[in-house]
Amino acid sequence: MGASRGAVSAWALDGIPEIVPGDALAAVIGDALAASAEGVAAGDILVITSKIVSKAEGRIVHAGTREDAITAETVRVVATRPGPDGSLVRIVENRLGIVGAAAGVDASNTAAGTVLLLPLDPDASARALCAALRARFGVPLGVLVSDTLGRAWRIGQTDIAIGAAGMAVVDDLRGSVDSAGRELQVTIPVVADEIAGLGDLVKGKASGHPVAVVRGMGRLVTAEVDTPGARALPRTGEADMFRLGTDEAYAAGFDDGRAVAGGGASRPGPGSRPGSDAHPAGAAQPAGGSR
Repeated sequence: MGASRGAVSAWALDGIPEIVPGDALAAVIGDALAASAEGVAAGDILVITSKIVSKAEGRIVHAGTREDAITAETVRVVATRPGPDGSLVRIVENRLGIVGAAAGVDASNTAAGTVLLLPLDPDASARALCAALRARFGVPLGVLVSDTLGRAWRIGQTDIAIGAAGMAVVDDLRGSVDSAGRELQVTIPVVADEIAGLGDLVKGKASGHPVAVVRGMGRLVTAEVDTPGARALPRTGEADMFRLGTDEAYAAGFDDGRAVAGGGASRPGPGSRPGSDAHPAGAAQPAGGSR
């Protein structure tokens, strides 16, 4: 992007009530912004928890079990492990191309017997919100729809962007030079995820503040609302270098080798790879985490 860096601030937006299906979310958020002491400034970026987008859009499912909803949202199974409580932890790719635990199906902060699915098209949701809020306030701003996800090889979770509009989702630094004059060839910070994580720090998980405002990153905000969104961020297909969990990849390779050799041995189960020190209950945590 090339612009100079300045101070960045972030805060949770007060005044967002409990959202129910059919609520005009842009109006609700707009009213809260209008009433806030900080107001709205050109270049502000709103980080909106996907949960309230899902609620407003009626993405509430009365499922017999949460597992049924996970299965319905799953495109591809990456890994399965027994969880600490004996349930099956599934790391899967969902229809949005996101790899994580439980396909993004959330059973928290929703009525008993129901689960929340992710928005059908988070980028489209972000575009609609961004366009409505720009029209109301007359300034360019960006919108991120965020969700909580674990990361491979890292414990815990952080928020990432699953929808975006009115802003760049990456800061492509390839072709620029570092402080030593060397050309950067692969450096592409995913600023949408970084800002989503910042928004989560001020929103919290259970404080009743599902929207954050980030100010000072206006260099990322674009004149157009319809920009490449967060759907462009997941690595899928041939770009995905880690399509299976370790034990699943080993088992698939074992089967392939047995087929070539003409059979004879039985396929090992998850966790039985020779020399593996993976903990069955915890192996899935880095990839997806709990929601």
